[in-house]
Amino acid sequence: MRTILLVDDEQRMLDLIELFLMPQDFRCLKETSGERALATLEREKVSLVLLDVMMPEMDGWEVCQRIRAFSDVPIIMLTARSDKLDVVKGLGTGADDYMTKPFDERELTARVQALLRRFPDDALAGDKIVYGDFKLDKETYSIQYNAVTAQLTLKEFYIIEALIARPKKTFTREELLHAAWEFDTYTDIRTVDSHIRNLREKLKNKGFPIDAFLKTVWGIGYKWS
Repeated sequence: MRTILLVDDEQRMLDLIELFLMPQDFRCLKETSGERALATLEREKVSLVLLDVMMPEMDGWEVCQRIRAFSDVPIIMLTARSDKLDVVKGLGTGADDYMTKPFDERELTARVQALLRRFPDDALAGDKIVYGDFKLDKETYSIQYNAVTAQLTLKEFYIIEALIARPKKTFTREELLHAAWEFDTYTDIRTVDSHIRNLREKLKNKGFPIDAFLKTVWGIGYKWS
């Protein structure tokens, strides 16, 4: 699952774009300011940035320039302005593509997919995801803790991958359902609880200190800490 950073000062727009991208198996990080977006990029492995131009305090052009000072991550600029000079300015600051609002859902996802084909993500091309003493193997769908390895089901792997990718974040059951199942699935969200329960039992039997890491947040969901 590849990660896309969405940057827009309107939360409604962030939620709408996430709704477009999640069925395409993308994980979305959402920020409402340039400063927060830069901080997220420095701590998260991101495959692509969708960046709004017209934001207060720090506009998208400045954010793009500052991203380019430390990262070559692909950037698509989003704006309600269609002036050719704005397009030229956006590309001149280091953006790789430019879209005007309102945009078609299918065109947005097609442009994202096309840009990602041009810029292979070396980090995601690897077969290991490491967090502390835990190592997820994307080729065998297994998890290793120190020298002990446990085989996971596909759903278990996707759930734990989502949790480890954003430690400390509390995931709702709906978010984990979207991470491990198709977005439009009719699966009951309580199925997530069953998979978490089986995952804990499996890893405990292997000697993993899973209770110290996989935590239940009552009334909300789960987190990795």
